[in-house]
Parts: sequence; C-alpha cells; structure tokens
Amino acid sequence: MMRVSRRLFATASSVSSKAGKSPQVALLPPLHLYRRLLRVHRRKLPPDMRLLGDEYVKNEFRAHRNIDNPIHIVGFLTEWQLYAQKLEGDEWKGEKLDQAKLDKMSDEQIGQLYELMRAIKNPEQSENSEAQESGEVKENNKN
Repeated sequence: MMRVSRRLFATASSVSSKAGKSPQVALLPPLHLYRRLLRVHRRKLPPDMRLLGDEYVKNEFRAHRNIDNPIHIVGFLTEWQLYAQKLEGDEWKGEKLDQAKLDKMSDEQIGQLYELMRAIKNPEQSENSEAQESGEVKENNKN
C-alpha cells in the first residue's frame, strides 16, 4: 500500500491551512480510508451505483499503491477523504465538479471522467461497448 508516515499527516494539515482553507482533520491511513469508502457506498448508494463506485475505488487504490511522492499521496488521500465526507453528509447530490479541479486534470483523467459519466448515464450502452471491445480483442488474438 502507499507509504504514509506521521510526517505526511502533519504535512496535509499544514498544506491545507496554508492554502487558505480551514484546517482539516488528519488524513486517514490508506487502508482505513479504503474501508470507509466501501462502507459509505454500502450505506448511501443504490446497488447499481454502488457496484460502479466500489469498482472505481478499488481500481484507483490499486493504481496508486506504489506511489512514493508525498505530495501525490497527500493529494490522493485528501480528495478521497473529502469524497467520503460528502457522501456521508449527502452534500454530493446535484453537486457539479469544481472548475479549478477540472483545469488541473490531465488528458487521461479527463478521459476517465468521461468514461465514468458514460457509464453512469447509459449503463447498458457502456456494458455493450465493453463486451464489444473485449470481443474485438479476442478476435484479434485469434488471428
């Protein structure tokens, strides 16, 4: 899992207070945060959204497992912790993505966001396109 030390927790608080934001509670360790996210999904999301959300959380935590950069670790944990807090308080319903966060995203992240939006809006179409893509891959592997 991500390498997190007490120094990173202190860094997270000092970074948020320096940025003009109100001081936040110390960041949860990755495993605790991961479990909290899955619990919140179980309690707050409908079954179809829960499956999508759980899969997304699992993939993101796997993809960031070996991150060593403290700034990336703090950013990753902070954003997921804010997400969990919003879900727990029902503040997320109808909320739009902050333009500042959108501007900071890479092309790959924008692509992921678009795929997530498609999956949420048209679950059947998303499943069909995934099945079609995997079928094309199998066909190409046969040749």
